[in-house]
Amino acid sequence: IFPIHISCFLVSISTISISLSLSKDKQEKKWKMQELPDCLYEGKQPTLITPSSPTPNHTLYLSNLDDHHFLRFSIKYLYLFQKSPSSLALKDSLSRVLVDYYPFAGRIKVSADKTKLEVDCNGEGAVFAEASMDITRQEFLEISRKPKSSWRKLLFKVQATGFLDIPPLIIQVTYLRCGGMILCTAINHCLCDGIGTSQFLHAWAHANTTSAPLPIQPFHSRHMLEPRDPPHVTHSHPSFTRTTVNKTSTFNICKYLQSQPLAPTTLTFTPSLILRLKKICAPSLECTTFEALAAHTWCSWARSLDLPLTMEVKLLFSVNMRKKLTPELPQGYYGNGFVLACAESKVQDLVNGNIYHAVKLIQDAKARITDEYVRSTIDLLEDKTVKTDLTSSLVISQWARLGLEELDFGEGKPMYMGSLTSDIYCLFLPVAGNYDAIRVQVSMPEDVLRRLEYYMVKFLDEKGKIEAKTFA
Repeated sequence: IFPIHISCFLVSISTISISLSLSKDKQEKKWKMQELPDCLYEGKQPTLITPSSPTPNHTLYLSNLDDHHFLRFSIKYLYLFQKSPSSLALKDSLSRVLVDYYPFAGRIKVSADKTKLEVDCNGEGAVFAEASMDITRQEFLEISRKPKSSWRKLLFKVQATGFLDIPPLIIQVTYLRCGGMILCTAINHCLCDGIGTSQFLHAWAHANTTSAPLPIQPFHSRHMLEPRDPPHVTHSHPSFTRTTVNKTSTFNICKYLQSQPLAPTTLTFTPSLILRLKKICAPSLECTTFEALAAHTWCSWARSLDLPLTMEVKLLFSVNMRKKLTPELPQGYYGNGFVLACAESKVQDLVNGNIYHAVKLIQDAKARITDEYVRSTIDLLEDKTVKTDLTSSLVISQWARLGLEELDFGEGKPMYMGSLTSDIYCLFLPVAGNYDAIRVQVSMPEDVLRRLEYYMVKFLDEKGKIEAKTFA
């Protein structure tokens, strides 16, 4: 049940939107309930695209930043393009780029001593599926204003008994009735991070448009991130906890959220809204767009959950450490080159007042990521009982500013780019055609979600305006 002031605020939104016609409201409800049609494979079985020429056959070491439980999933991207390149060209260019990125054509396996994951660079190939869907570009955009469970049919599901049996790279190209194309990819997170996936996808697009050498050559070796001998943990690492620690007395927010049906939301913050957020909520503090929006999202998340005011909560967010090491990681390093920074606060300090407090905590957490902190993290992860602490944490993953929305296979940049799935982890997504805008995507139980949306746009009502775009 909403508090009275939330109900009043929602009434004010309705008042501002009174000019919307009833027919449009009905249309919105129609699109909300509609699911995507089925993909038609027309008897075509997915094929394995192998490197076009011989590649090294060896085992690729994965660092502790690649090989920990938190990353044992695939990063799933969804792209909508106005026009489709030829199927033959896409397959040929993928085959050629897999010569340079040959570990993507291999398979993840457990090491001989059973202590680590590694990549068997055997050239088996990437899964490539083709399908068609009876829908147009515009219909897809209208139906799918928020992530839907039916999006999953846009990526071929490999039948596998477990995570290790799934090939590191799975691609599905779905051709639309209008001549458009949806491209979905699943890339094993143990093999690369967001920067690495963007680097690979741009390499594929480059190979599809020219025969010129890749502008950035991939750097494969992960040995620069080996643990020290002996491991030497020199810092505290609040992002992690040991599985042997008994935390039954702590309310587990993650388990609470995942125990209920989840609904997604997507809130788009334009550059003008982000500037306004900074001016209203942290006027005396110089901060980046990420810091301001992450702080605002963290505070809104804490408010929406109605947590005890004395409870300690965390914000975990990825920090690129490629240039923080001495020496820096080489250009083209596509493995996991990030660590999780952690800001901690009592709920009462997040929900009382503006975001200044949260911004400062985020800045301090970023400042702690040094060469020694990264080395200490790598050494810590030698202990396989160490896990990412999700008990009372909001996790934000930054997909904006990676160039993902700039992907061009020769027929133009995408009309839409986002995540194929939505989870309780929060994504900061790019907006196609607007580099400085950010979409905030997260899934929560319905009642929590409505409160979260309210708190995320509440700051805009300072001058009586509601400008945030909520994709219903």
